[in-house]
Amino acid sequence: MDDGYRKKATIALVAILTLASLAVFALLVAFTYYCYISYKVSNRRKTLKDEDAYLNEKSDFANLQVVAEKGLRVFTFKQLHSATGGFSKSNVVGHGGFGLVYRGVLNDGRKVAIKFMDQAGKQGEEEFKVEVELLSRLHSPYLLALHGYCSDSNHKLLVYEFMANGGLQEHLYPISNSNVMPMKLDWETRLRIALEAAKGLEYLHEHVSPPVIHRDFKSSNILLDKKFHAKVSDFGLAKLGPDRAGGHVSTRVLGTQGYVSPEYALTGHLTTKSDVYSYGVVLLELLTGRVPVDMKRPPGEGVLVSWALPLLTDREKVVKIMDPALEGQYSMKEVIQVAAIAAMCVQPEADYRPLMADVVQSLVPLVKTHRPTSKVGSCSSLHSPKLSPAQHPANANV
Repeated sequence: MDDGYRKKATIALVAILTLASLAVFALLVAFTYYCYISYKVSNRRKTLKDEDAYLNEKSDFANLQVVAEKGLRVFTFKQLHSATGGFSKSNVVGHGGFGLVYRGVLNDGRKVAIKFMDQAGKQGEEEFKVEVELLSRLHSPYLLALHGYCSDSNHKLLVYEFMANGGLQEHLYPISNSNVMPMKLDWETRLRIALEAAKGLEYLHEHVSPPVIHRDFKSSNILLDKKFHAKVSDFGLAKLGPDRAGGHVSTRVLGTQGYVSPEYALTGHLTTKSDVYSYGVVLLELLTGRVPVDMKRPPGEGVLVSWALPLLTDREKVVKIMDPALEGQYSMKEVIQVAAIAAMCVQPEADYRPLMADVVQSLVPLVKTHRPTSKVGSCSSLHSPKLSPAQHPANANV
C-alpha cells in the first residue's frame, strides 16, 4: 500500500510540475506577444506622429500657386529639350539631389543651366515650388538668378543663369564625376569668394522680411562665374525664419553632414545663426582645402570643425591648418583675421556667433578688388509686403 501511495504521489507531483511549467511557459509566450504588440503599436504611433509633423510643415504650401513673376519666363519642355541637344549626356554639367544639371543655349543665344527634376513625389514637388517662389522674388547680385521654369505635365525643370566655373567645392578638392576643370584658387580669389558668399547670406537674413534661412549652405552650393565671382544657389531646403529677433522655427532636421549646426541637429530649432555656422564651415574649407568630414584622416582630424577650432585662435598654430595648395602665398595678418571670423561662426553656442552683416563688415577691408557695389541687392516683394503664412517655404529632403 505504501508503494502504491508513493507511486501515486510521484505521478501527482510530476503532473503538478508539468502543469506549472506549461503555465509559466504560457505566461512567457503571452508576455512576449504583449511586448511585441506594444513595440509595433509604439512604432506605428511614432510613424504617424512623424508623418503628421511632415504634413504640417508641408501645409505651408497648401495654397501656394507658382506663377510667373515679371522677368520670369515659362518654358515648354520642347524648348528646353532643344536647348540641351535632347538632354545630351555631353551637356551634363552637374549632379545633385534634385537631378541632373544640363548646359543649354536658348534661342536668343543665352547660355543657361537647366535642372531636370527626377525626384518623384511630394517632396520633389515642394523643392521645385520653393525655388520658383523664392527666386522669383529675391533679387541680389550674390544669388543665382532664375530665368524661368518648365512645368509641363510630369516634367519639372528650372532654368538658371550659367556659371562657367561650377561649384566652389570642385576647385578646393577632387570631386568624382566633376564636369569642371579644377583651377587653383589663390588667396585673393578665396577672400573675394568668402565676401561675396557672405553678402548672399546677408541679403537673405537682413534685407528680406521675414528672413530666409538657406538651410543647405555649403561649398557645392556656391557657384562661380567665368571670372570666379561667387553666387549662392540651391534654395530647395530654404525656410522662412521668425519675424521676432531671437526667435526660431521648429522643423525637421535637414541639410548636409558637416555643415549642420549643433543646436539644429539636436533640437530641430532653426535660426539664421544655423546658416552662420554653415558659412563658418565653408570659411574653414577655403582656409584648409579640406572637406568637412573625412574619416580617412588621422585620428582627431576627421571632423574639420573639431580639428581646426582649437588652432584658429592660436597665432603660432593657425599656419598648420592652411591649404598646402596656397604654397604660403598669403598675408599672415589676413589669415589670422579670417581664422578669427571662422572661429566665431562655428561656435557651439548660437548666441556667440556673429550676424552675417558683421561678417561682411569684417571681410570688406581684406578684399583688395571686389565688386563696386557694397550693397547686397535690391529689396524684393519678400521684404514689402511681407509673405503670408501660405507662402512660407517648406522642407525637402536631405
